This record gives sequence, structure tokens and C-alpha cells, in this order.
Amino acid sequence: MAVFGVLAAVLGAVGLVSPAAQLSMLGLAVPGGRGSGDHTSAFVTASSMAALNMGVYYVLAALADWRAFFRWTVPFRLLTCVVFAVAVIGGRAPEAFIGVGVWEGLGAVATGVVLRYERRATGAGTARDRAGTAVPR
Repeated sequence: MAVFGVLAAVLGAVGLVSPAAQLSMLGLAVPGGRGSGDHTSAFVTASSMAALNMGVYYVLAALADWRAFFRWTVPFRLLTCVVFAVAVIGGRAPEAFIGVGVWEGLGAVATGVVLRYERRATGAGTARDRAGTAVPR
């Protein structure tokens, strides 16, 4: 969680400082100039700010060892993977964008596998822990 959070925050900061660098890292074309109706920089700014915020949330959740948050991320990151893949397949996003979906999907699967392993290693957990309430460890 912490590693993902730091990466998301750093990439979000990169997008805020240099939208062109962010687009290049994603394998997307960098517009030569902003034409009428081109809001690419606005969308890069918005998604970069969201990534920065999300990264901070992930780091804080990791520092607090907030297992419920970790569990909540799994289905939503899988959903993000599906939506991004469908966007590429449907022609709404360029093929390079599939990497973002793969990143989310692999992150979700890795998180789910680790949580399942930890739960089995420590027993089934208490009902309170399964409900998502923080339990001192």
C-alpha cells in the first residue's frame, strides 16, 4: 500500500508540474499547442491532482495499518482495470492506456492475495476485524 501510494503521489506531482511529461510517460501524444476545445491539460491536471491525493490516502492508510481500507481498494481497483480496458477496446482511449488498467488490476490482485494470505496466517480474525473495524494488533 505504501509503495503504491508513494508512486501515485509522485506521478500525480509530475503531472501537475509537467503535464507533457505525464502524457509521455503514459505513451500518449503530447499536443503541440492547445487548439479550440482542447482540454487535455485540464484533464491531466485533474487526474494528476486525484493521483496525488489518492497517493497520500494510501500512504496514510499504510502508516495506520488500516486493513479495511486495503480491502476496499481491491474491488474498486479491479473495476478501474475493467473500465480502462473497455475504454481501450472500445476506441475511447489509445492502446498505450492499457498499461494504466494493467497496473490497477495487478495492484488489486496483489493486494487481495496478500490480505488473504495474512488472514489465513493469523487465523480467521475476529468478527469485529472482518467487519472492517480497526482492531489493535
